[in-house]
Amino acid sequence: MAEENNPAAGDDTFISHLIELRSRLVKAAAVVLVVFLCMMPFAAHIFDVLAAPMLAALPTGSKMIATGVITPFLIPIKVTMMAAVLVSLPWVLYQVWAFVAPGLYTHEKRLIAPLVVSSSLLFVVGVAFCYFFVFGVVFPFINNFAPKSVSVAPDIDAYVDFVLTMFVAFGVTFEVPVIVVVLVRMGVVPLVKLKQIRPYVIVGAFVIAAVVTPPDIMSQLMLAVPLVLLYEIGLLIAPIFERVTRAPDSTEEPSSSVAD
Repeated sequence: MAEENNPAAGDDTFISHLIELRSRLVKAAAVVLVVFLCMMPFAAHIFDVLAAPMLAALPTGSKMIATGVITPFLIPIKVTMMAAVLVSLPWVLYQVWAFVAPGLYTHEKRLIAPLVVSSSLLFVVGVAFCYFFVFGVVFPFINNFAPKSVSVAPDIDAYVDFVLTMFVAFGVTFEVPVIVVVLVRMGVVPLVKLKQIRPYVIVGAFVIAAVVTPPDIMSQLMLAVPLVLLYEIGLLIAPIFERVTRAPDSTEEPSSSVAD
């Protein structure tokens, strides 16, 4: 009632939240920038690591090409920035957590903390699965179809765009268990309903794989099969997670602060 009778108090609270949000964003961006600057001397090597799966699938001595004038300069920087964000991800997620945590109850913290950690780990696992396994199978499979009269020399700009798309696709795919758990825990979709729509999920997985991945059956299977399996894992974990994070009967007060 006090805030309803005093609009200025509500405005002050809103402004304080904006100031806190700005502070957290600046801290997150500053660390990403520092990591990026520290990694810049190794930009060429970082790109070579990213290009390794494709080069391994090409004939010995083959190289990638750059068709743009400044592409050899811009692409390694783009890849290094991507790597800096990935390395800084724990700190960025902590800033997100520090911003929202003061307004959460204890049982809500028990819900969010494991979800943030697990979603981060699963995304990294998805990217690693794509890099170490999928690329190692897909690139040789595709290049073996090239006619003898064709010399395969991928453009680095197109290659990086393709790799980023695949990384995001597999990273998000590995988030499926977290999505299932959240839907069940928040009461958006009952667990029984999610089990009933299994056939539609399987069809949808192959449709998504056909749209996102290259038009070969190997790539589609490597995305669709993990998606379906991870969906099943989410169905198994959801009821356990729901019991662990259930709100207590007693009244709780939101916590007041989180350390910087």
